[in-house]
Amino acid sequence: MPPMDASTHTGTGPVPRTDEGSEDTLDLQLSEDLLSLLRTGDPSLGPWQAAPDHPGGGLLDSPGAWKPAATPDGAFQLVPVNIERDLPLISHWMNDPAVAAFWELAGPESVTRAHLDPQLDGDGRSVPCLGVLQGTPMSYWEIYRADLDPLARHYPARPHDTGLHLLIGGVADRGRGAGTALLRAVSDLVLDNRPQCTRVVAEPDLRNTPSVSAFLGAGFRYSAEVDLPGKRAALMVRDRAFRDLM
Repeated sequence: MPPMDASTHTGTGPVPRTDEGSEDTLDLQLSEDLLSLLRTGDPSLGPWQAAPDHPGGGLLDSPGAWKPAATPDGAFQLVPVNIERDLPLISHWMNDPAVAAFWELAGPESVTRAHLDPQLDGDGRSVPCLGVLQGTPMSYWEIYRADLDPLARHYPARPHDTGLHLLIGGVADRGRGAGTALLRAVSDLVLDNRPQCTRVVAEPDLRNTPSVSAFLGAGFRYSAEVDLPGKRAALMVRDRAFRDLM
């Protein structure tokens, strides 16, 4: 039986933040001088353009500047979110019952905005992006530093581990293998553009078996089950060393 699409029930949502423990890597404070060096402008990427001061330059090597990837369905590119332009679309996706079951961000646009603003106003350790396929936005991604995320409490993180959260927005794009192809394409983009990153990781909910299957089909390996705030997750890992073998 072929792997089902990652977005049949949605994709992978983020690890909820809790206030337990003072060692939370999200609380790591970076100096303003360092932040000024990490921020870089994003180039124009067709009709979807990132704000010029969008973070993510140093900590994630500027996802907005990565070249499009070739997929079976055409050229795919990551475009960092512009809140004013993209909020209505992302909020609409979050209110899809299949998406809401795992992301838990259904409600008015203010709910989605409250999720996006800390990333957009932060230091660049998590960059929310639209996935644009052949010129059409059809998915939402969060590219994040897993080693600087609460997830790092729950597995043996390595420096520069890079995490993925995703959802496929359009119902027409689900259930036909698009999720698997996009997961491979985006993890390849991470490994191609982040030379210090040796692993791409994700933590889909164990209940979301189509998502777990899609990660497996995209070259990720099932590493462990981890108990995270609000869910039991499958830790999925794609290793740079084995990327051409899986």
